[in-house]
Amino acid sequence: MRSDLTIPTGSHAHVLFAFEAAAHINLDKAQALVSAAATRESIRGRARTPEYFEFRPAPLRVDIPVRSLTLGGKGEGRSWSTSDMVEVTLYDFGALAVTYRVPIAGRLEDLYDLADVLYENAELLADARRQAEAILKQVAPAVRRSHLASLVEDYVIYRVASPPGVDLSATLSDAAFRREAAKLLRAEPGEPSPQEVEDAMGCVISFTPSDATIIDWNAALVVGADGDDVLAVLEFANVELLEMRYMDDRLDAMLDEAYDAEQDRPRGVRRLLGLDKGRTRMRRLSAMHLDSALLFEGVNNALKLVGDQFLARVYRLAALRLHLPDWDASILRKLSTLQRLQDQVSDEQATIRMEILEILIIVLFVVSIVIPFVTVVGK
Repeated sequence: MRSDLTIPTGSHAHVLFAFEAAAHINLDKAQALVSAAATRESIRGRARTPEYFEFRPAPLRVDIPVRSLTLGGKGEGRSWSTSDMVEVTLYDFGALAVTYRVPIAGRLEDLYDLADVLYENAELLADARRQAEAILKQVAPAVRRSHLASLVEDYVIYRVASPPGVDLSATLSDAAFRREAAKLLRAEPGEPSPQEVEDAMGCVISFTPSDATIIDWNAALVVGADGDDVLAVLEFANVELLEMRYMDDRLDAMLDEAYDAEQDRPRGVRRLLGLDKGRTRMRRLSAMHLDSALLFEGVNNALKLVGDQFLARVYRLAALRLHLPDWDASILRKLSTLQRLQDQVSDEQATIRMEILEILIIVLFVVSIVIPFVTVVGK
């Protein structure tokens, strides 16, 4: 049995690729360096939202004309084509997102092959990396410490342009629709179990009876006439996941290096004499720790998604699906561990300085006693 949801012409699959690109991007300067297609629009909520509910600063979105890419089509399989425009979004904390649009139509089950093709698509990823490298080169004067990391986070948003006024309540509760939507979101070739269907459909939110957003870890389905605000929130959540993963990997490497630096530190007299090369490494780790802490704050403060407003609830569901609170906790724990290590090294260095001063005082005291005797003997 099929569901009754029809995907009209004008619907798209938005394929997102998030990259860690730099320590910081001056968006005002970058906007002046790119074409007139660049915009600085914040989230436009469909409902009334607080004044603080927006990006600070608003990301820079650039539309770039590209060659359309053909996806799939091997053997008797159906082929799909991306549009001739790609959107690149730059964030001030150094991340960027490359978004492709693939026109879709028909029924949900018609998109199973597309979901399979898009899952970890190497061709799209390679092209997205080329687009990221090109935009970074174009805005190079506005970029501080450019470093396009190998880490990438991809996500697919199926946006169905359903006409307004259509009540989706019955569709959302229909067993056939739920099974088809779960299979699409998970990009699984086989039939999902009832438990898998319930899990995939566990994060559903609507603002009106004629729209619905279903969020899963690999993809999301956005149904409704107006969904730009939801797409912006989901894109940011994907970028935030990328940044969390990047920081977590970086902090793991820093903890390993801090352990090695501590093991390589000299003992005894050599440490008292200051022959401690590990201190240089610890100072460098301290600077990296500060960079990571600033990046963590920058990402978390880029969008004030608090309260019970609709988009805040969308973000909370996306964060739940992408396990952002767990990543936050892991990063905070590692930042705290690094801080304790640095405090320990700082305290130890202060103790060493005190010991050296005590030795110098004792030496001076002994010299002050010995000098009069040496003087008398000399006479």
